[in-house]
Amino acid sequence: MGLVRWDEDTDHLVSGGYSAARGPVLRSEKQEVTKVRFKAGEGAHEHSHPEEQTFYVLEGRLRVTLDGGEPYEVGPHEGSFHPSNMPHKVEALEDTVAISFKNIVDPSGYEPTGKLN
Repeated sequence: MGLVRWDEDTDHLVSGGYSAARGPVLRSEKQEVTKVRFKAGEGAHEHSHPEEQTFYVLEGRLRVTLDGGEPYEVGPHEGSFHPSNMPHKVEALEDTVAISFKNIVDPSGYEPTGKLN
């Protein structure tokens, strides 16, 4: 596979059901890297998953809440780490572009759509 072009398939819904994130997805049996886009006011409802996840914000601002704690803001060149099975939610305070990194624990739990070829 090698080269990944992140500007392709930008209208793909990444994780339907709990998140409004849209963008291209690189998914293998062991990792998922996604360039996500949220419009201001969109985000991901509280959820958890067995994968650890890190968000790295390129543009915009996110409000993140981990495990019902105090929300905090994440801006450009900052990140947010979400431990395995930790409930978390995300809200875009403005139009936001971020990179999401996940280690895949169980690839059968993900739809095959969105995989870059």
